Amino acid sequence: MIKQSVTQILSELPDGVELVAAAKTRKPEEVLEVIEAGVKIIGENYIQEAESAYAVVGNRAKWHFIGHLQRNKVKKAVKIFDMIETVDSIEIAQEIDKRCAQIGKVMPILIEINSGREKQKTGVYPENAEPLIKDISALQNTRLMGLMTMGPRFGNPEDSRPYFVETRKLFEGIKELNLPNIEMRYLSMGMTNAYKIALGEGANIVRIGSKIFGERAYERS
Repeated sequence: MIKQSVTQILSELPDGVELVAAAKTRKPEEVLEVIEAGVKIIGENYIQEAESAYAVVGNRAKWHFIGHLQRNKVKKAVKIFDMIETVDSIEIAQEIDKRCAQIGKVMPILIEINSGREKQKTGVYPENAEPLIKDISALQNTRLMGLMTMGPRFGNPEDSRPYFVETRKLFEGIKELNLPNIEMRYLSMGMTNAYKIALGEGANIVRIGSKIFGERAYERS
């Protein structure tokens, strides 16, 4: 089933769009299966799960962190991941920068935008993104590569469109600032329920989990 799902999704994605297989709660063997089916990027929400999967898979894929990153987990995260998609404060950016400097690495990052302005969710509100990005542009061991948003979850995917539109406009506005150490290349929007809407609004990274792996059992060891 996984191979068929991956093949179908990859055939539907436009050129230039990258697929991140969201592997939250999945076993390393399942992660390996999606890579063998053609997925090139694995998205992980938890450091412990990432370490387990990385021990099996290694560098056969790129690794994106797509969960809420705690400051005390940054040291481990920068060793595994090729991109961190969920930076939402100068404090976490500075910690990433410090830990990357210690190992001679420059970490590509995305700023997570809380496009729905939902108090229970992480991410920076759209109106607060530009000051944060200007602060991050001074860091030497991070490289801001774009924006990420989840948007509110709706039963009707079409209801997500305004949040993707707002994030795209913010993305384009930041690009025009021409700040140092910033290369606005990636717009990561859309998960299984709304990724086709996100593609229509300019996403070039989509994060898909249940459509690849099947529904989660919501059990973690």
